[in-house]
Amino acid sequence: MKFIIKLTTAALALATLTACGTNNDKPADATRQIRIATESNFKPFSYLDTQGNVVGFEIDLANALCEQIKAQCNIISQDWDSLIPSLNANQSDAIMAGMSITQERQQVVDFSEPYFDNALVLVGKKGDATTIDSIAGKTVATQQATLAADYLKQNHPDAIVKAYDKQDNAHLDLSAGRADLMLSDAVPITDWLSTETGANFEIKGQPIDINDKVAIAVRKGDTALKADFDNALAALKQNGKYDEIVSKYFDKQTLLQK
Repeated sequence: MKFIIKLTTAALALATLTACGTNNDKPADATRQIRIATESNFKPFSYLDTQGNVVGFEIDLANALCEQIKAQCNIISQDWDSLIPSLNANQSDAIMAGMSITQERQQVVDFSEPYFDNALVLVGKKGDATTIDSIAGKTVATQQATLAADYLKQNHPDAIVKAYDKQDNAHLDLSAGRADLMLSDAVPITDWLSTETGANFEIKGQPIDINDKVAIAVRKGDTALKADFDNALAALKQNGKYDEIVSKYFDKQTLLQK
């Protein structure tokens, strides 16, 4: 089963074409490096290939952004819970890890313009009639410190929530029968359902729209880097590079075209 993902475009138009042109005209700065932290357990956004290299949609987008900014991109793979603390300890300059803009996070970091909209989906065994409205008493796997975990806590307190440090561990427990269901972001779930371990599972009901917008996190008050990212995102949308990267990782039939 496939569902619709809406890639954010309107917000990127806020950056002016003049700014984009100025960014393109900047000479390359061989000494400037931008350290971008990610979590490599979120396929197809950021994950490890068979050679152990960090790859994915966000990695290609990060490299394209750095190229547009005329800086060297240094990708750092970290555990999810360490991403914001490491950023604020100056161990990285930005985060691209499927991180949603939330009021709580906005207290400690600033965000670029969003680069896609996310929805949540509930997954269970094929043939199981459970829906999001009937998960009371069911064991639901999710990743800790995510919007999916918050959604379950706030809206379904009668569900038995098992939160995991990594999304892959939630997949493992669901496939092994140690959880009845799983709630997670839509795109990586669709990717997992296409694998051998996910073949006996399916999405239950419709995607849950929680107005979830994903963006690049930078340190609070780093207006210069935020502006660089915003201008670079707008430029990549204008020159077609963004759509090229999207097409590499996502089936166009699953996207809600602008």
